[in-house]
Amino acid sequence: MIKEVLIVEGKNDVAAVNRALQAECIVTGGFHFTARTLKNIAAAYKRRGIIILTDPDSAGENIRSFLTRHFPQAKHAYIPRDEATANDDVGVEQASPESIRRALSKVRTLELEPREEFTAAEMIKYKLSGGSDSSTLRDKVGAALGIGYGNVKTFVRRLNSYGVTRAEFMEALNHVAPVDS
Repeated sequence: MIKEVLIVEGKNDVAAVNRALQAECIVTGGFHFTARTLKNIAAAYKRRGIIILTDPDSAGENIRSFLTRHFPQAKHAYIPRDEATANDDVGVEQASPESIRRALSKVRTLELEPREEFTAAEMIKYKLSGGSDSSTLRDKVGAALGIGYGNVKTFVRRLNSYGVTRAEFMEALNHVAPVDS
């Protein structure tokens, strides 16, 4: 059982999580949080901590951003989009138990003082920006690091904000697409 409470978007997400492992979940019901839902999340945040596990789509990212502003020490888990897509639908409920467990094994917490370790210029150097397959490569590296997919600006911000080390980055990059340093 996971110590923290998982924050998910819907009841089907809870069912998918329960197929993967034992965890307490709070359902947001989408982006329109009720006062009661926010109160329950706040209580869980103070009592046990929370892990935000939203869908890998724009609505999920909006919910994650909102929750992060209110609960800055929340932990984050990302399921790669390709592992959360089935039947023309994207969401936690579409992910396999293995994908959910893998995402939860790579949980990250935002640092209060983001570093400036990684730059957009480096993303070009490592072919994570500006190339025909840069988006796919960023997606794969983000999955390996457990920081999810993002455009270049978001990807760099996550690298710096989630405390990704240079060694972790290079290991993930070399695992996905070996590079010359």
